[in-house]
Amino acid sequence: MAKQAKGKEHLGERHKAVLVTEAKPALAAKGALELERVREMAKDDNLPLFETKSAKGRILFQIYSLLIFVGTCFIFAYRLSHIPAKGEPGRWAWMGLFFSELWFCFYWFVTTVVRWNPIYRNSFKDRLSHRYEKALPGIDIFVCTADPVIEPPVMVLNTVLSVMAYDYPPEKLSVYLSDDGGSDLTFYAMLEASRFSKIWLPFCKKFEVEPRSPEAYFCTAVKPLGEPVLAKEWSTVKVNLSLSFSPR
Repeated sequence: MAKQAKGKEHLGERHKAVLVTEAKPALAAKGALELERVREMAKDDNLPLFETKSAKGRILFQIYSLLIFVGTCFIFAYRLSHIPAKGEPGRWAWMGLFFSELWFCFYWFVTTVVRWNPIYRNSFKDRLSHRYEKALPGIDIFVCTADPVIEPPVMVLNTVLSVMAYDYPPEKLSVYLSDDGGSDLTFYAMLEASRFSKIWLPFCKKFEVEPRSPEAYFCTAVKPLGEPVLAKEWSTVKVNLSLSFSPR
């Protein structure tokens, strides 16, 4: 009995050793993945939030501006060296032209300095959201309406749906519809919109739809025949939109 117990204990220790040996590669792989994820996050944190690009053709504009400046200097030199003497006719007209040219030269200089080195800045909204997602504040958005005749419920609810589809953490975004007229039509249209939002919002997030107002999107977008998955969901969403907002 003692030998059998020792044998079982020895087998149990061997089994544990085998399990630990098999678990080590899995733990190492998991640790490597975690380390890679941390490195990627650190890399993303070091990426710039925007990039700055110089406008094209600025060198040609600078050469053109310098030529105008040189020509203006020659004009001023001529004006100063040929000022009529006292008593000569046209002296005050000459001085008036000279001061007018000085004023227009100053105006040209100010506008040229502004356009001397134009730049464009392109922001990376995805990096901003990724870096400061936890620090983003909560937002309350109010959509107001009063008269369902002047402001059709379809238009109002398209606005509500586009706001709900913002690329913002959903737990920090609250959308309110304020109906000062207390219209039953707006109320029941809102119920239909709440059902349609369960289809529209995932569709926007999955395919990064722009614009995010359903009516504006389907008025400008063409059915993507080259992408079967997107084309199928596109048709499904459009049919549900027609059923939700069509008169019954």
